[in-house]
Amino acid sequence: MRPILAIIGYMMAAESAQTLERGLRLLRLLADGHRGRTPTELAHELGLSRPAVYRLITTLQNEGFVRRDADGRVHLGFGVLVLAQAVQPLLRAAALPALRALAERAGATAHLTVAEGDDGLAVAVVEPSWTDFHVAYREGSRHPLTRGAAGLAVLALRSGEGRPSLHQSRDQLQEGARGIAAPIRGLPWLEASVGVVSFSDLDVESVGPLVLDAAEELALALAHPKHPQINP
Repeated sequence: MRPILAIIGYMMAAESAQTLERGLRLLRLLADGHRGRTPTELAHELGLSRPAVYRLITTLQNEGFVRRDADGRVHLGFGVLVLAQAVQPLLRAAALPALRALAERAGATAHLTVAEGDDGLAVAVVEPSWTDFHVAYREGSRHPLTRGAAGLAVLALRSGEGRPSLHQSRDQLQEGARGIAAPIRGLPWLEASVGVVSFSDLDVESVGPLVLDAAEELALALAHPKHPQINP
């Protein structure tokens, strides 16, 4: 009897893991496309039957992770925002060492910006300690991705541009401010960029490599976090 019970338990655990994996794949599809999908489209893209997809949608909808509009299309639900808000302090803590180093070396305000839909959100900002003046860039600042170097870098990442790239802006977010940013690559779960902003001219030849190095360092830090303190 015990071997049979063990087999049944294993099968139930495997089925639960498969359901979880399918639910996560569905959420990734909704997040990646920036548009709603019909259950039929989801079934086709996931390679599942429509009844299986409807069961996933019902479960996720009950938990607030997906919602359906008047046309029956499925979208991410507001429950995802709660999870995202919980992740932001972890992102900030993991990013601070690299941002501090970048701000000191570049002599400019360094920032980590993540995409939230069509907006960029500054989740971590570090100001240099030795400059006479610098840009005061507030954590939590939000702006369209089409404005500013940070947003342009995220859009480059979203377009699938594969090579390391630098993006520049001037007077787009604040009068007299110049920016240089690079996308953070290799993290399928995150659309983000790292950059610097200054009221002084930023020499791309000298500052650009610092930004690219910080982007690479942040990609490694976020891919393999070392359990940083939430409020360092």
